[in-house]
Amino acid sequence: MRQRHGELETTLAELQGDVRLFVLGRRGASAQASQRDLGRNLEWVVRSVNKPVLAVPDEFREPSRVLYAFDGSSVTRQGIKMIAGSPLLRGLPVHLLLAGKPQIQGPKQIEEARKVLEAAGFQVSTEVHLGEPETVISEAVKSQQCDLLVMGAYSHSPWRSLFVGSKTTDLLRSAAVPTLLLR
Repeated sequence: MRQRHGELETTLAELQGDVRLFVLGRRGASAQASQRDLGRNLEWVVRSVNKPVLAVPDEFREPSRVLYAFDGSSVTRQGIKMIAGSPLLRGLPVHLLLAGKPQIQGPKQIEEARKVLEAAGFQVSTEVHLGEPETVISEAVKSQQCDLLVMGAYSHSPWRSLFVGSKTTDLLRSAAVPTLLLR
């Protein structure tokens, strides 16, 4: 056990060499006094560390089915390899979902991801669904009865998020399940 003093983001960034996964509550200690649906530190912590962050709601239960929001980016392709090589989700069925605009390489990339996970012993289903990613992913979490969402996080700068908004933040707000954020 360690006790550290300092800013949360700085402290976690310093500790990340010894850590495989950070687990944070979606809302902080002041959540009862505010109307915020996400804690004010969550985005900054995810942006400041290079390790996966598991954002959990108040009530956590062991996951039984995973939805992986796969967009073909290098982050989500690396995440597939990370999951395949980790005992963390071993034995859980994984639903790979490619949502959004049509992508020329999308079907090929999701098929490659499926093969990597199946070679590691996962039961995998895939889906390519056109439409607004936040809506499609949120609906798939419910329809596939997934209780863990895995996705890339905050791929754009904080300035862009300030003016345009953030898909990551929108998904975190709409998903009622624990969310594994990859960077």
